Amino acid sequence: MKIETIKAYHVVQPFVDGPYRMSKGRVADCFDAVIVAITSDSGLTGWGEMAPLGNFYSAAFPAGTRSGVPEIAPHLIGQDPRGLAGIGRLMDTVFKGHPYIKSALDMACWDLAARAADVPLVTLLGGRESETAELYKVVTHGSVEAMAALAKRIVKDGFHRLQVKVGGNVHDDIERVTAVAASVPKGTVIFCDANAGWTPYQARQFADTTRAIDYTFEQPCTTIDECMSVRRSLDKPMVLDESVASLDDMLDIHRKGAADGLTLKISRLGGVTKTRQIRDLAVDLGFMITVEDTGGAEIDTAAMAHLSLSTPEERRLHAIAFHEWVTVRTASNMPPVTGSRMGIPDGPGLGIDVVPDLLGAPFFEVGH
Repeated sequence: MKIETIKAYHVVQPFVDGPYRMSKGRVADCFDAVIVAITSDSGLTGWGEMAPLGNFYSAAFPAGTRSGVPEIAPHLIGQDPRGLAGIGRLMDTVFKGHPYIKSALDMACWDLAARAADVPLVTLLGGRESETAELYKVVTHGSVEAMAALAKRIVKDGFHRLQVKVGGNVHDDIERVTAVAASVPKGTVIFCDANAGWTPYQARQFADTTRAIDYTFEQPCTTIDECMSVRRSLDKPMVLDESVASLDDMLDIHRKGAADGLTLKISRLGGVTKTRQIRDLAVDLGFMITVEDTGGAEIDTAAMAHLSLSTPEERRLHAIAFHEWVTVRTASNMPPVTGSRMGIPDGPGLGIDVVPDLLGAPFFEVGH
């Protein structure tokens, strides 16, 4: 089987609930996605998707993806999409760095390989460990009253896991988290995610004052060493997210004992291939794992669901349903969400059925 054509689409995906707010005034109105279709000489098509959260969240930006995919794609024509390790090496050879640009191409090759084998992607990723994964919802940065009200509404809707955005003024965030914790039932799982917004000094202030609240601390500072300096005096679990950009980062975190869990973002790591590699090793090293991404709709959410459900349940933290965040549709047979849990669609590959008419005209096309 050989890659015959590659098409790329630009799809803006506005948020259902309006602007997504983080600390330090960081705000996004939409996911700005690139969707890739790779078609083989057998007539099968695999799909991939990548969408940064604005220009501020990761070392990735939408215009970079739109410019980079046309640079890489011609080199893949004629290659066997099932040779996933070789595809990855080829992309790294012809285009240095910028893993996020390669993510959708890698994802589409995995989808195509699984469709060619007539099995769901989860089978190729190690096998299905459970039927569904528990979802979390985000309490975005805002006023004390707004955050407490949103937390109440999320729990009323049947969700038991909250990611509360912090990382702003420390004393204000202490007040916000205290109000959120008081507004939800005891036993609600709370993650306090600073998105690398604090210095170690600020993070220790927050941790010390909120000792009575049951939560997991997520990425308080920018670097692994800064987070480690906070962890030394912390009596709560710590999860790192932005610090995990490569296999070397994950191994450094393990050597230093800098975290109990990791959030792996598919596009930050460069695609499904590298996410699966790091996930499997991290599981063997004892980490708790969340697999998600920086954004996207049905295609990307399906990939997250397959990676999540092939992660051992005892090592899995939670998942997120990004396709429910956006107002546009790109596919049918989307990842099924029932209550607070998400499964994977029935069918080979990612399982979704992309509707090309919903994507508009491709901005790039190459092939025979």
